[in-house]
Amino acid sequence: MEQPNLNYIDQLAGNDAPFRQKLIDILKKELPEEIKLYKDHLGSNNFLAAAGSVHKLKHKISIMGMEKSYYLAEEFEKNLKNNSTELNEDFNIILSRVQNYVNGI
Repeated sequence: MEQPNLNYIDQLAGNDAPFRQKLIDILKKELPEEIKLYKDHLGSNNFLAAAGSVHKLKHKISIMGMEKSYYLAEEFEKNLKNNSTELNEDFNIILSRVQNYVNGI
């Protein structure tokens, strides 16, 4: 399975270390908040709101260089809009990997 990385952020920031750090700080702040919100929505069976959370999270997944995981998140978002939690387990594995990576940077 794919591993998160900062290649895209490094490309965006170039030699601008403060900008790179700002992007990382945004990830560190927003990611746990968005994961919690997603889990809260899913836990209350509010699938449409959970789909909205997945929509936001999939962009962070993409920024972290996880193209295949982005497409899985996109499918999961569609599933949630159709009141299906199929792919939930796979999506949670992705979230765990991304969160663990962000915690370590």
